[in-house]
Amino acid sequence: MAGLRRRDVLAGAVALAGAATIGLNPPAAAAANRQRPGTPYAPSLDFGDYPVVARVRARRALEHLRVLSDHIGTRVAGTEGELRAKDYLARVLRELHYQVTVQPFPIADKFLGSLRVGRDTWQTGSSPQAQQDVTREAAVIDVGAGDTLPADLTGKIVLIAAVQNNAEAYRLAAERGAVAVLLGRIGADPARKLSAFSPTLTAPVAVPVLGLAQVQVERLRKRLAEGPLRVSASAVHHKNLTSHNVIAERPATFPGRDDGVVMVSAHYDSVPGSPGANDDGSGTVLCLELARVLRHLPTTRAVRFALWGAEEYGLIGSKHYVGQLSDVDARRIRGCFQNDMVATSYDPATVYWLLSVDGADNATTQAVGSAAKRLGYDPRVRGPVARGSSDHVPFFERGIAAANFSWRGESGPAVLEPTYHTPEDTIADNVSLERLQVSLELIGAAAYNQSLIKQRRCRRPSNCISRWSPFH
Repeated sequence: MAGLRRRDVLAGAVALAGAATIGLNPPAAAAANRQRPGTPYAPSLDFGDYPVVARVRARRALEHLRVLSDHIGTRVAGTEGELRAKDYLARVLRELHYQVTVQPFPIADKFLGSLRVGRDTWQTGSSPQAQQDVTREAAVIDVGAGDTLPADLTGKIVLIAAVQNNAEAYRLAAERGAVAVLLGRIGADPARKLSAFSPTLTAPVAVPVLGLAQVQVERLRKRLAEGPLRVSASAVHHKNLTSHNVIAERPATFPGRDDGVVMVSAHYDSVPGSPGANDDGSGTVLCLELARVLRHLPTTRAVRFALWGAEEYGLIGSKHYVGQLSDVDARRIRGCFQNDMVATSYDPATVYWLLSVDGADNATTQAVGSAAKRLGYDPRVRGPVARGSSDHVPFFERGIAAANFSWRGESGPAVLEPTYHTPEDTIADNVSLERLQVSLELIGAAAYNQSLIKQRRCRRPSNCISRWSPFH
């Protein structure tokens, strides 16, 4: 046993005992030690890595993603889509025998629209300064940027979309008889498509004004090129909204003192018009799959999964959660591994970035970096690099080790896929099972490593395991 640290021996013994508990056989352990795609060498796994990396499956996570992205679809904070997703997540985690808490919090009103085109219905934004809670059906007329409008638009739905729209075109269209206006945004950068939005108008109008994503404009113009087109446009003011965090925890299995908790998190809401497959259905289903695997394994720390609501409107869910923590509860959190956009299939997004708010290493970035070395993934991993804009920020501000983990472009973490925040953020267009598998293995190995620390009072791993059962 020369050269082995006591912690390594203990962690290895416990992990192997846990592996036996879940039926990890030698062939499965051998498969875990295979050389990973895109890596130059075989891994050198710790004992504690085996029961995690041998069990996580991107295809199992994909089953949950189909529910969230394909069946539920858009999950705007506080609306029906997010509420359905909340219920689904809580049910899955309860079925895995976690202690689940659904944490409500109020959020601001939402102004959304929908456009029915043939058999398709597209979610859009709508303008707060325009007419709400109405539906208008009519023929569409495309006026380009809106610089020149027909004198009579009576009974028409007017489409205005260009890189630079005429700022007064919506008002003139309404004055000339339009029953609704569709404002689209076209990006000047061909590599970036723009999302649906709630237009801010310089003056109120008495007709609905919807804000379309760029791809919705492109699809609508393609239909118009085939002949005259009637659509149905609706604007809805969603009031008195509540969003929810879904928190799931399983206790430590070791007896003795409280050694804190390790968190793995993601947000499950999406922006208007987007089914949010990669952003952030991918991070959400990563949490569900790791919850399935880690529920069986012995740990010296509690394991907590947090799925945030209302991230897209300013990290509201995670801010609420961190804000209500007592100082004692905050100190118990040894690290929060935030997963946001962990499966894109965008070809240039070849780098798995470790993103801490200040760019410094902390317990989470160190754990993932170490896991990358053990698994052989370190050539694909960069960081830590300074970046906020996700739910690790409130933890950092409270003094809790946290980072965001994400696939981005090689030149920097600001390089995102063109389908980001658009209706094309779908499983078919924007999810790589291979990258999702890498993310699962890295976060799973890192979080499990962090949940296993030296615990003097537990000398027999089998006794530690018996303290917690997935069927308890």
